[in-house]
Amino acid sequence: MTLFKSIEAFNKYIGLPKPLDDNIDIGYYDVPKMRLKSEPVSIDFYRISIKSNFIDKSVSGFNPNNVKPVTALFFNSPDLSNGWDIEPTFNGIYLQFSKKLIEENRFLFKNYYNYGKHEPLLLIKKEEEEIRTIFDLMLKYYNSEKENFVVLISYVHVLVSLVESFYKRQFSSNPVQYSPIISEFQQLLMNYYNQPINQMPTVQYFADKLGLTPNYLGDIIKHFTYKSAIENIHEFVIAKAKEMLEKRSDLNTTEIAYALGFEYPNYFSKFFKKQMGITPKKYHLQAKKIVSQFLI
Repeated sequence: MTLFKSIEAFNKYIGLPKPLDDNIDIGYYDVPKMRLKSEPVSIDFYRISIKSNFIDKSVSGFNPNNVKPVTALFFNSPDLSNGWDIEPTFNGIYLQFSKKLIEENRFLFKNYYNYGKHEPLLLIKKEEEEIRTIFDLMLKYYNSEKENFVVLISYVHVLVSLVESFYKRQFSSNPVQYSPIISEFQQLLMNYYNQPINQMPTVQYFADKLGLTPNYLGDIIKHFTYKSAIENIHEFVIAKAKEMLEKRSDLNTTEIAYALGFEYPNYFSKFFKKQMGITPKKYHLQAKKIVSQFLI
């Protein structure tokens, strides 16, 4: 598979103008000059594109007898493969920026860059108009003198922050679409310790099981449970730890630590104390004391 290391090389491949800067590129799609079909390729930078009246025949389940053009915002990120077979009916705009630009301006990074292919952002008319307004300002400063670069980056920040808020709107507008993901995550979490394990549960583990990227899963979980995925996981581990400390008198705290997937018992002790304000050993002794009082 072809990997495009630079924005310039990728632009040449798909038929876009040479960028004015190695680390950022902004422009309008000139559809008649573009490559409309490609086998999967990957890039070593980030892309955000807004396309109106867009039809991609390469998507799974495409039905030529039931074509519905969309207005949507799409993403591509380093090492994510992407192929396409699109109709020349669309118009749109694009923003491309390097990993170096993100490293130098960390506030520009957003989780949704790594959503993968799971969900384009379907834009309502008002959102599209707002994005295009910001885009025109970005393009103005992109084509101006270098001393306006700080202003350009400020508008890029506004754009990526707007998109973040629009994703939250999309999550909220159709909760039924996401409820199976929440349910499957919670079921996988409950079943985690019903199998041989050698480590703590991680967001990556559940994302892999669900066929999602960790960022996409994490944002859905946080939007609907008001807690991050890792917070949900930690709450479950603590509940399981308390249950074992209270009921498994045949196990000491070291054995419980290993049973929960902690690599070292002292990691378990620190984790438990941070969450509960007490060491697992003291919690275990308190639980035994309470039980013995009931037996008197």
